[in-house]
Amino acid sequence: MHSIQNPITSHLNVVLSFQVAELKLKDSLAMVTLVSRRCNRRLGTRMWRRGANLEGDAANFIETEQLLETERFRSSFLQVRGSIPLLWEQIVDLSYKPHLSVIKHEQTPLVVERHFSDLSQRYGEIIAIDLTEKHGEEGQLSAAYAAEMKNVPNVRYVPFDFHGHCKDSNFDNLEILYDQISEDAEKQRYFLIDREGNVLEEQKGVIRSNCVDSLDRTNVTQCYLAQKALNLQLQRIGVLSPSECISMFDEEYGKYRALWAEQGDEISLEYTGTHALKGDIVRYGKQTIFGMIKDGMSALSRYYLNNFHDGIRQASSFVFHNLPLNLDRVLTSFIHLMQDALDLISGHYTVNRNSLSPIGQNGFDPFSHNLNAVSGNTLCLTSTNTSIEYDTFLPVTSALIIGGLTATTLTVQQVGRNVHQYVSTAICAGITAGVMAILKANGRQFCSRPRLCGLL
Repeated sequence: MHSIQNPITSHLNVVLSFQVAELKLKDSLAMVTLVSRRCNRRLGTRMWRRGANLEGDAANFIETEQLLETERFRSSFLQVRGSIPLLWEQIVDLSYKPHLSVIKHEQTPLVVERHFSDLSQRYGEIIAIDLTEKHGEEGQLSAAYAAEMKNVPNVRYVPFDFHGHCKDSNFDNLEILYDQISEDAEKQRYFLIDREGNVLEEQKGVIRSNCVDSLDRTNVTQCYLAQKALNLQLQRIGVLSPSECISMFDEEYGKYRALWAEQGDEISLEYTGTHALKGDIVRYGKQTIFGMIKDGMSALSRYYLNNFHDGIRQASSFVFHNLPLNLDRVLTSFIHLMQDALDLISGHYTVNRNSLSPIGQNGFDPFSHNLNAVSGNTLCLTSTNTSIEYDTFLPVTSALIIGGLTATTLTVQQVGRNVHQYVSTAICAGITAGVMAILKANGRQFCSRPRLCGLL
């Protein structure tokens, strides 16, 4: 299968997802394949790899190619996704939604320019779709992105508040987005070749989509855009008439949507450790009760993994991406173990026998300490505070909170009997509140965190 000519492909060497379905459309058989390739320049886990580094490499940058093959033609349509290419962080601190902050840095304009210059060199014309909300901290990030994009030439920036437009499950409102970009998107075309090898169409650009994680909202949007492209391709080669679309074939349409749902899950599993949210929207076109329950469970799992697991999970993928094939099989079982391991094995941190291990020394507080440039354009951090051993103290504090809440509940039930019960209730409630306040004030210190390299 031919695809867009890409002069810079060495960093997109990780096939993350591969999905195939055979569709029967009227009298024609069509094979649809989804291939997703992850960039290995800025690998990492959800909360420990946000935004871009100083070279303009974005976190969670993934190229997804939708391949279509019939008896007479082969075609492809390519999209990309990636974290907002600014310098920003969202450090876990035991809260459900950690504080999101944009880092003010003199090189921010260069970071954005480098990112889109690289995309333009590889893909041609760029349409950058920003699906983030326009209020709160997410809105501040979106506003900073929009401000920088005013200075980037030859890139069309399209803000679209996904949650605002598609609230109450009105996902058909994605048509509003498509109406905004349809003229430019259809000019970018797609790749098409006949069985004699004649190139009939070439894709001349790419749509880049992002939300905050570049996962859930992005999955829904990319599926929608890919479906639009597939309809154009099937009409172009005569499988469908100009008035027909794939959604008119219920069974085959279900297979097609399942491809995108499964691909979204695989991308999310590597970045967050859970299945994608909003998967039922991709699969069925609407939100279901089962889907909402599944999303709730995934959200709780993400909270646990983000706070207590991902800091030490940042490791083995980099080994996996760089070691010979005979070791790959051994290392795949460790993919979900360690961020430090990712940094170590990908070469972002270099071991030096003459220096002490950062793991055994000080804690990690991402941007409150000195930044020291090291090789590989990665910034390592030097901390001056001793970290709290979260794996020792967190179970103790959790037990105190649970015990305090239980004791408070039991004493409240008997509070009317005598003065001593009032005192006991007040003491239990006070201890519980105090422990919870300590946890909140020192939340970052109780979370799992990488200690080899910083976030840039």
